[in-house]
Amino acid sequence: MKSGDARVALIGFPSVGKSTFLSLMTSTASEAASYEFTTLTCIPGVIEYKGANIQLLDLPGIIEGAAQGKGRGRQVIAVARTADVVIMMLDATKGEVQRSLLEKELESVGIRLNKHRPNIYFKPKKGGGISFNSTVTLTQCSEKLVQLILHEYKIFNAEVLFREDCSPDEFIDVIVGNRVYMPCLYVYNKIDQISMEEVDRLARKPNSVVISCGMKLNLDYLLEMLWEYLALTCIYTKKRGQRPDFTDAIILRKGASVEHVCHRIHRSLASQFKYALVWGTSTKYSPQRVGLTHTMEHEDVIQIVKK
Repeated sequence: MKSGDARVALIGFPSVGKSTFLSLMTSTASEAASYEFTTLTCIPGVIEYKGANIQLLDLPGIIEGAAQGKGRGRQVIAVARTADVVIMMLDATKGEVQRSLLEKELESVGIRLNKHRPNIYFKPKKGGGISFNSTVTLTQCSEKLVQLILHEYKIFNAEVLFREDCSPDEFIDVIVGNRVYMPCLYVYNKIDQISMEEVDRLARKPNSVVISCGMKLNLDYLLEMLWEYLALTCIYTKKRGQRPDFTDAIILRKGASVEHVCHRIHRSLASQFKYALVWGTSTKYSPQRVGLTHTMEHEDVIQIVKK
C-alpha cells in the first residue's frame, strides 16, 4: 500500500546492501545475510525527514533477464514503476557493469530514468491522413520515418507536431504512451573496499552518491539529495490572530497551488474559499491576498479565509 508523502524504491542486484540500507535509515529491520536473495518480498519502511514521511521500499534483487520474468523480476519492476524516485543501489567494486545491466532491464519495461517526456504533440484522428509539422529542424527524424513508424503501429490518421529534436525511440515512447519518466539516484555502496581515487571518480558522476552502509559513511548527504530529487514542499498553516503552526506541515509536490492545500485540509474547503493570505517566498509582499490558482513554494505560511 502507498503511504506517507512520497515513495522511494530501492533497486539493485542481490547482495549490494539494500536491506542493510533500509535497516539503517528506518526503524524497520529487513533481514540481511551474506547470501543472495535474502529478501524475497517487498519490505516497506518509513524515513521521517524535515517533517515528511517518505516510504522506502526494499525490493528483492534484480538479476539479468528480470524484464522477461526471471527471478520474479516482473513483479519487482512493477512495484518500482509506482515509486516517485528510484534509488539504484550499486556495488562500488563492480558498479559500471551493474549499472548498464539494470538500466537495460528498466528501459525494456518502459521506465525512463532521469529523462523528461519528449515535447511531441501527438493525437490520433478519425480521418484525414497524417499531418506532420515541426517547430525545430529535425536531425534524427524525417517525415518519411515518422509515417513508417506510425504505419507499424497501424495508425494512418494522426496529427504530429515535434516541438524539439527527438530520436525515433522517443517518438515511439510518445505513441505507446505507457512510459514512466522518473528521477533516479545512483548510490554506490561498499566504498570502504575501493581506493580513494576511485571513490572520487564515482562521486563526481552526475546523479551519483557514494556511501558505505557498513561504516555508515555519507548517509546524511544521501538523504539531502533524496529530498532534492523528490521536490517536496512544506506548507505551514496559521489561524487568524495566532502564530503559525510550525510543528505540523502540509507536504505537497512542487508547483502545488492554493487549491491543492485546500483539498488537503478538507475537500469541502475549496468550494467555500474566499481568499487566502500567504507569507513567504512565493509572494511579492507578505502577507499577500491570493486566489486559488496561486502557486505555493517551500516553507510558505498560509491563512485561508472562507465565505
